[in-house]
Amino acid sequence: MNPFYQQAHFIASAPRIDQAPPDEGREIAFAGRSNAGKSSAINALCHQKALARTSKTPGRTQHLVFFGLDDERRLVDLPGYGYAKVSETLKRQWQAHLAEYLERRRSLGGLVIVMDIRHPLAEFDRQMIAWGARAELPLLVLLTKADKLSRNAAAQSRHKVQQALAREPVEHQVLPFSALQRQGVEEAQAWLDAKLERP
Repeated sequence: MNPFYQQAHFIASAPRIDQAPPDEGREIAFAGRSNAGKSSAINALCHQKALARTSKTPGRTQHLVFFGLDDERRLVDLPGYGYAKVSETLKRQWQAHLAEYLERRRSLGGLVIVMDIRHPLAEFDRQMIAWGARAELPLLVLLTKADKLSRNAAAQSRHKVQQALAREPVEHQVLPFSALQRQGVEEAQAWLDAKLERP
């Protein structure tokens, strides 16, 4: 168990980028469709059960939610949508805020895109890859719920995502991930360490 991530704690929830914590230090953002298991992945990486809100009603995260790791490093839970029961107007506002955050946030050191391994590369997933590449952010793709597929099927899904990412001129890594079985947790933490510039 990694004590650094275990000390993660809530510090702010910001509906807009201008209400976010000061743009200094280093942070890594997590993005994903509302039913992809993003909150469960964050909780697994931080060895906590209720740090990020999991809900049976997808789309509950509608703000930028900041978690502090130490005085200089943060994780950021971005709004998840796709299944959220909200208006198209609100969804467009979220998209605008996400694009602004990814392109203008200087402390942002990388983007974790969470995809359900059984249904990867949905329209929103591809949009996040494109935004991350445009912002020249290193990308980590976590293919969640890997415990629900056979090893062969999981490998095929991973290969499909790697092929899609190969078209983008950006540093990337793709990991099968299971919050339930803790598969991929240590590898993902190692990637976070590097992008957060941990000594």
